[in-house]
Amino acid sequence: MATTYPADSALPRFRRLATITLLAVYFLILVGASVRASGAGMGCPDWPTCFGSWIPPTHESQLPANYQEIYSELGYADTRFNVVKTWTEYMNRLVGVTIGLLIFATAAVSWPLRRLNRRITWASIATFLMVGFQGWLGSRVVSSNLQPGMITLHMLMALAIVGTLLYALAQSRRQLMVAQPVTSIDPRFEKWLYIVLGMTILQVTMGTQVREMTDILRVSQGEELRSAWIEAMPWFFYVHRSFSAFVLFANLWLARLLINSLGWMHTLTRLTIGMIVIIGVAVTSGATLGHLGMPALVQPLHLLAATLLFGLQFLIWMSYRHARDGGLVSDRASLTAPADQAVAGSEQPAV
Repeated sequence: MATTYPADSALPRFRRLATITLLAVYFLILVGASVRASGAGMGCPDWPTCFGSWIPPTHESQLPANYQEIYSELGYADTRFNVVKTWTEYMNRLVGVTIGLLIFATAAVSWPLRRLNRRITWASIATFLMVGFQGWLGSRVVSSNLQPGMITLHMLMALAIVGTLLYALAQSRRQLMVAQPVTSIDPRFEKWLYIVLGMTILQVTMGTQVREMTDILRVSQGEELRSAWIEAMPWFFYVHRSFSAFVLFANLWLARLLINSLGWMHTLTRLTIGMIVIIGVAVTSGATLGHLGMPALVQPLHLLAATLLFGLQFLIWMSYRHARDGGLVSDRASLTAPADQAVAGSEQPAV
């Protein structure tokens, strides 16, 4: 009786759960960006509790009469209860806990795959450990009273979690990509892929600097002068805004190379087209921020588009490498097969 290898069912199950977890992580990034844009980051001035309770109050009367003095002594002089901001931050934390449970489940489901591809398991476990560190880092963000540098580090850690989870997901899709040859791909594609990746890293780096500058302006000028923040922006804001056009056209060229060499239905082509759509959203939302007075509602969308772009480009890079390396292995096998057959034939006894 044939024995079914555990990976036969575990691999599709892992892909499904990892995909759901990845989408949930992106949702958390959107929620976190909304918290920051709305100024609700200190809606809960302590961590892991909120105003000293596991479930926050719904009215200021539920707090001690001298709660402002209490938190002022802890370093939060401007603490003022706002039910909307408090529950917005609290919901952000609940979503974060849910993500932690999903990532733990993903790591558990990856365990049967350790003999098939241990990289899937180790990357999944690493993601779970990184989420634990991210939770601790979130507590430091609160204790620092939302220092811009700490917030940016918190965001970069979120990108690292996305990248590690995507690595595990890409490893689980390795055989799917090997089945899609790239032998006919335009030889210029690989060079342009690295150019596009470098441009994105540069653009995201400038974006983090712009993001920190908006936090500084929020403190120095206040939310009521949000529409005037653009005038106080330094030079790298204008470079960041203009460079987006170069990023868009470079990716359009990358898509053209794929469409002409692999066609529309290849996975790499479809991923690249999706990436261009995301870039379009990033450029449009960025233009809205730059020309319409930095509307708070658009900031989370712009950040989400940037993180989606990072994720898609990382997945394209991994998928291309798997398809390319799989094709090289097949080519080597086809070259050695005739030689092996010839040796086997020479070893047969003469009739």
